[in-house]
Amino acid sequence: MRYLCLIHCSDDQMAGGVEPGDMPQFVNAHLDYDDALRATGQLVATEALEAAPSAAIVRVRQGKLWVTDGPFAETSEQLGGFYLVDAASDEEAIRIAAGIPSARVGSIEVRPVAQTEHRA
Repeated sequence: MRYLCLIHCSDDQMAGGVEPGDMPQFVNAHLDYDDALRATGQLVATEALEAAPSAAIVRVRQGKLWVTDGPFAETSEQLGGFYLVDAASDEEAIRIAAGIPSARVGSIEVRPVAQTEHRA
């Protein structure tokens, strides 16, 4: 089953958890973890995201397009990236999420991907 591991972190958490000079090692720890998951066949996709202020929120209401800048919700934490993984169980997905280096600084939301039928 596939699980989406969403990485959430505030600027304060990042500043308190990773010294600026340690950022290259922090990034490399993620890349090493990516490689380890890829080697086991569990990594489907992973990406880091640009900072929340670069986001655009898109809504269509009554046929009219509304676009606003910035993150969806007013919150100190922002979505920083994701891992899409294959895991045999919720417990295995949680174990995988716990290995993501960002779990030491922020939090990882683990959600099963819904099984849907696709039209031919």
